Amino acid sequence: MYEPAPPHFQNLAFLWPAYAAAATSDMAAFIAKHFSNLAVGGDGPAAQEPAWTTPQAIALELPTVRLRDFTTDRHKAGFPALLCAPFALHGAMVSDLAPGHSLVAALRAVGPSRLFVTDWRSATAETRYRGINDYLADLNVLIDHIGAPVDLIGLCQGGLLALIYAARFPDKVRKLVLAGAPIDIAAAPSDLSRFAEASPTELFYELVRLGDGIIPGRKVLKFWAPSEVKADEIRQLLQSEAELGSAEFARLEARFRDWYAWTLDLPGTYFLETVEKIYKRNEVARGRFVALGQRIDLAKMRAPLFLLAARDDELVAPAQLFAAEHLVGTAPRDLVKATAPCRHLGLFMGRRILGDVWPGIGRWLAEPRQFNPRHAGAPAVALHHS
Repeated sequence: MYEPAPPHFQNLAFLWPAYAAAATSDMAAFIAKHFSNLAVGGDGPAAQEPAWTTPQAIALELPTVRLRDFTTDRHKAGFPALLCAPFALHGAMVSDLAPGHSLVAALRAVGPSRLFVTDWRSATAETRYRGINDYLADLNVLIDHIGAPVDLIGLCQGGLLALIYAARFPDKVRKLVLAGAPIDIAAAPSDLSRFAEASPTELFYELVRLGDGIIPGRKVLKFWAPSEVKADEIRQLLQSEAELGSAEFARLEARFRDWYAWTLDLPGTYFLETVEKIYKRNEVARGRFVALGQRIDLAKMRAPLFLLAARDDELVAPAQLFAAEHLVGTAPRDLVKATAPCRHLGLFMGRRILGDVWPGIGRWLAEPRQFNPRHAGAPAVALHHS
């Protein structure tokens, strides 16, 4: 989970013609190694994992994931909700950055009293060969521990995992929310999908080999994102009303920088499967993805569905998410689409989006089944009831 800065892609532009000219795996490997040494570089000092903002407990811990429990009232009626965070460069704290910038807090205020978050853990030498199926199996264990059916809320790549899970185990998901999730890569281009399409597969295999089966987050951060995020950009991303230079903003800025500096290492197998199956072959949208021994037919996913896109998303074009409307089996009366005026991170950290948009989603989750778009609040978001 990260925000690429457009100027940082200038180096990438010079390399793309070389990628296209790499006719042999040996040439691609040479380019990948040179690129890795040049753009990725050394490790540098390790960042410390920042503390979460909202009080919670660890409900279950596996080698690959912690199930964080933000429950407020265990005896209150209603279905439990599981927020499926992305397993990408940055951690699950994208959902709980700081006061006023916490998706967890926004949902707890109006939605489920039993709320959980998947906190995926960095890959190790023991877990480097785990793939998408393994993480689906882990997600299944978490949901069984919580008690199905659950309301599943998927963020970014966590949304893709959540959709696959809901289609694989339709009886275990009552409602599904997908926010900024890449569902149909072919629906529209984004910076991320352009990069994946322009790069030969051999490049990604060589990067995994150079990492001994692991994609190290600290190194990737140097390649993918700017080394220094300017204070005014942080203020814009977080939609903060605090003045630059104020003590209030200084605290928020430090919180963001701590989150930004702390990264996850990804298993090489999971990384390669994501590149090949999702971004290269678009298997989920094309009905060719096999999850836990079964081909995924998205039409079997009939749960009520809320789709939330960021209007100015650099990573996931809104059309990549909204394409799900025509792939799932959800009845039109049970499907809602919304476009929020923000960039990718703003969906999960932006103060206005958390205050104006997510409370409506929380109320939608709390309703027995039907959604009334008049309850979604916020003139700052465009709602489309399908």
